[in-house]
Amino acid sequence: MKHYPQEFKADAVALYQSRLGATTKPVAADLGVNTETLRNWIRAADGRRPGAHSDRPASPAQATTGAEAEVAALRKRVRELEEEVALAHPGRTTQAG
Repeated sequence: MKHYPQEFKADAVALYQSRLGATTKPVAADLGVNTETLRNWIRAADGRRPGAHSDRPASPAQATTGAEAEVAALRKRVRELEEEVALAHPGRTTQAG
């Protein structure tokens, strides 16, 4: 069984959630993971146990919470990447302006 880093799992879930109307099959294929594996990551991110039904949040409130979590995760990732650039290129700023 292949083990994936937690960051990869979170990015995979965020990608799936960003593709409104998409099913897990094409997203999993794009990422090179098994469809059921992606489903389990989505369920875990939604606080559901693996094997539970329904891939999408049941209510608009859950969808908003998911979107807010995705935005927070993406902002964190941007900060991490900005720090990496700052370390790789001292003196270069990553902020426009």
